[in-house]
Amino acid sequence: MSCDKSYNWTLSELPQEKSGTVFTCFAGGGGSSMGYQLAGYDVIGCNEIDPRMMQVYQHNLAPRLTYLEPIQTLVKRDDLPPELYNLDILDGSPPCSTFSISGLRERSWGVRKHFREGQCKQVLDTLFFDFIALARKLRPKVVVAENVKGLLMGSAKSYVDRIYKEFNAAGYNVRHILLDAQYMGVPQRRARVFFIAFREDLSPIKQSLNVYSDSRVVTAKEISDYQGREIKSTVARWLWEHRAVGDRTQADASVRLRNKRSSYNHAYVYADKVCPTLLSKSDCLMHFSQPHYLSQAEVCKISSFPLDYDFCGQSPHYICGMSVPPLMMYHIACAIKQYISL
Repeated sequence: MSCDKSYNWTLSELPQEKSGTVFTCFAGGGGSSMGYQLAGYDVIGCNEIDPRMMQVYQHNLAPRLTYLEPIQTLVKRDDLPPELYNLDILDGSPPCSTFSISGLRERSWGVRKHFREGQCKQVLDTLFFDFIALARKLRPKVVVAENVKGLLMGSAKSYVDRIYKEFNAAGYNVRHILLDAQYMGVPQRRARVFFIAFREDLSPIKQSLNVYSDSRVVTAKEISDYQGREIKSTVARWLWEHRAVGDRTQADASVRLRNKRSSYNHAYVYADKVCPTLLSKSDCLMHFSQPHYLSQAEVCKISSFPLDYDFCGQSPHYICGMSVPPLMMYHIACAIKQYISL
């Protein structure tokens, strides 16, 4: 399967002719939704708990159906329109910070607390099963769920076993695939696991899902404009001035010079390499060759977000860092469309 879309695009390039319907949960800024739209799907609506994210999603994508509420409330609704019971794809990215390899992991599992992903207390590691409960209710042809690769590591593997059991009990054959956005035309190293579940009454699985992959990558020199904010804070600038070739983050210089591990979230972007994973923290990436953080245009490009996306005053780092790169989801959506048409 060849790549016929670019990370460098605008919202005006979304196809006007559409076939197949999608509803997305935990919608955020609409990264996955734009991927489905690029593939020609009609994303008819979304569910999101954060009003700030819903505002940005509505402003940019204008969905017909919106549900600003916890997914647990959505599952219990008895007034959902008929079109939600005839979906081709139910999509979702259950908030995943408790499984991140850079987080607390096991110590945070089962803990009810406030997260930036929402406006009320939640236990994030149960949201995946609320999402499967919605799939059981709506019975879409295909369910797609994205999460961090840490879900496949260590003690979290038992969580994956439960995901399989819950999907099977809901009437779906499920598989998971670990993909890295840098091999899908996205100028960013971003490894994510995707669970793709097909309803049991569809044709039996006959072959592997043929998701686009290419060993060629887009390095930072292709997307760099060096127009981002200059590094001026005393500590960050001092660490940047004392950087050394091979440093991955500013923590390397901090350990080398003062035996203190700090600023590990400030990663370097090398012109001849693919950009590191974008985090949801502002100014998490800085150029190695020039004392500048990434500009908004650079953040959009490494995330394959449209260049004319309106962040409505929200942080581009947060929205893009929390989102599936549209180009990544485009290739998955194309593979599913091809698969179910066989």
